Amino acid sequence: MPRPHRPSIAVRHALRKLGLDMRDARRRRGLPAGVVAQRAFTSRPTLQRVERGDTSVSIGIYAAVLQALGLLDGLSQLADHMRDVAGVAMATEKLPQRIRLRRSSESRDG
Repeated sequence: MPRPHRPSIAVRHALRKLGLDMRDARRRRGLPAGVVAQRAFTSRPTLQRVERGDTSVSIGIYAAVLQALGLLDGLSQLADHMRDVAGVAMATEKLPQRIRLRRSSESRDG
């Protein structure tokens, strides 16, 4: 029987911070938890789990709460290729040193 997934400490810390930031954003907006839960089409207890950074809550619920807070645009930027410093560096390392143009059959006949 497979064991349940246990996220790493780094993942747990990141979700905890995200949840606390979402809670603070809700409070800055002066929105009660019930209103945000309703706008996110979830329950108040689930919203409380999100605000605690619960790793078992689906990313869809996190996204719905972000949308209810007007913060959804930030989610789509997380793995954007323009912010992927490591990926760009790896791709740059793979660039060819020299590029040669191939001769077409027309230029040889001419």
